[in-house]
Amino acid sequence: MKELQDRIRIDGQVIGTQTLKVDSFLNHQIDPAFIMRMGETLADKFTQDGVTKILTVESSGIAVAMAAGLKLGVPVVFAKKKPAVTQDSETYLADVFSFTRKEAVQISVAAKFLVKDDVILIIDDFLAHGEALNGMVSIVRQSGAKLAGAGIVIEKRFQEGGKKLRAAGIRIETLAAIEYMEPGTIRFAQN
Repeated sequence: MKELQDRIRIDGQVIGTQTLKVDSFLNHQIDPAFIMRMGETLADKFTQDGVTKILTVESSGIAVAMAAGLKLGVPVVFAKKKPAVTQDSETYLADVFSFTRKEAVQISVAAKFLVKDDVILIIDDFLAHGEALNGMVSIVRQSGAKLAGAGIVIEKRFQEGGKKLRAAGIRIETLAAIEYMEPGTIRFAQN
C-alpha cells in the first residue's frame, strides 16, 4: 500500500535498526479515514475466504480490525492482555512476549466468542518477531475454528516472525513490508 509507505516515510520515526514509531497515525493517535482505508484493504484480500470473525489483540490492532470488520460485515474479537474479574471460566490462553514493551503477557479470549464453526481472520498492526501473531494462532487452534490467515499493517521482514509463520503454513497479507531500516533510511519489500 503505497499510501502507507509514504506515511511511514513522512511521519514514522526509526529508532535504531529495530524499532519503528508510528504513533502519529496508528499506535497512539489514529487517523480514522486512513485506518478505514487500511482495514478495508486488508479485508479485500480475504473476501473470498468466508470469514465469520476477526481476531486481534489489544490495543493498537483494534482500530484496523474494526475497519476490516465493517468491510466484511463480521464481529471483531480482541484478545485481552490482562485478566479481569469478569473473565469467563472457559477461556483460551496464550503466552506472548512483547519485545517493544519487554514484558511477557498471557492473552485471553472467552471461549464463547470463537467457536469451531468460525472462520477467523487475524488482524494486527505489526509483525516483527511473531509473538503476538503466534499467540493468536494458538487461540484460534484451541477454539477449533478455521484460520483464514492474517492481515498485517506493517511487517518488519528483517526480523524472523513472518518467515517462521509462513513456513508453518500461515497465510500472511501485509500492507507495508520493511526489508531494512535505520534512522533516515527505510527500504520496503516489493511484494
